[in-house]
Amino acid sequence: MLDAIFAAAGRAHVVGITGVPGSGKSTLVAALTARIRGTGRKVAIIAIDPSSPYSGGAILGDRVRMDALADDPGVFVRSMATRGALGGLSRGTMEAVDVFDAAGYEMVLIETVGVGQDEIDVARAAHTTVVVSAPGLGDDVQAIKAGVLEIADIHVVSKSDRPDASRTIAELNAMLSLAPRSTREAGWDTPVIGTSAEKGVGIDELMQAIDRHWQSTHQSGDILARRSKINERRLLKAAEEIVRDRFARQQDGRLSELLARLDARATSPRTAAGELLNAIRIESET
Repeated sequence: MLDAIFAAAGRAHVVGITGVPGSGKSTLVAALTARIRGTGRKVAIIAIDPSSPYSGGAILGDRVRMDALADDPGVFVRSMATRGALGGLSRGTMEAVDVFDAAGYEMVLIETVGVGQDEIDVARAAHTTVVVSAPGLGDDVQAIKAGVLEIADIHVVSKSDRPDASRTIAELNAMLSLAPRSTREAGWDTPVIGTSAEKGVGIDELMQAIDRHWQSTHQSGDILARRSKINERRLLKAAEEIVRDRFARQQDGRLSELLARLDARATSPRTAAGELLNAIRIESET
C-alpha cells in the first residue's frame, strides 16, 4: 500500500521546522498554519516528540498546543514519537508525508524534536528548511555549533518582542554574511525573520518567504536536486531498516554468540559485524 501511495505523491511542498527546544516551534507552527489556511491551502502537520530511552513512551503533546486548529477540516495534525531514531525525525516520517501528499494536502509541515549537532535530518527530508532560534538561549556561536547556518533556507527569531531579539537577528545576519558562497543556494539569500506568534508579528512575512523559496527552487531547478537528495536518504534509510530487522532476527542465534566473543575480547566489533553481515547474506540467499 505504501508503494502505491509513494507513486501517487510528489506534489506537496514539504517544510521542515526545527530549532533548539524552548524556541517556540509549536506555537509558531500553529500561527503559521492559521495564516496558510487563510490562502485556502490544506495543511498537514507532523509533530515529532522525543521518546523515553527507557520506556519508549512519548507525551505527544503538540496537539494540545495546536488545539486552536482542531475544528479546521483543512488541517491534520499527526504526532509521532522518535522511538529511538536519531536525527530529529521518526522512522515513519517520510511515509506519513507520502500519505498526506497523496491525500491532497498542498503543504506538509514537519516539526522536529529539536536541532542539535546531529539532528539535521530534516534538511534531507524537506524542500524548505526553517530554523527557529530564540533570544537568550545560548552564546553567540550557538547557531554555528548546531550546524544550522548550513541547513537553513530561512532563519526565524521567535519571541521578537523581547528586548534582546534584535541582537540575535543581527548576529545571525552577520554570520550569514560570512558564510562561504559555495554553501549558498543559487539565487536565494537566506532571510532572517523576527516573529512573535502570540502577537501575530512576522507570520505573514514568514509565509511569504516560504512561498518565495518554493518558487525559487523551481525557477533555478534546485527542486530536482532536493528531491533526488530526499530519495537518496530514503533509499539508504530503507536499506538500514531491512538490515536492522535481519539483525533482530539473529538476536537469539548468531548475534548472542558474537556478543559472547566480544565480551571475552576474542574478536573486534568490526570483525564481528562482518561475520554477522555474512550470516545474514547466507540466510537471505537460502
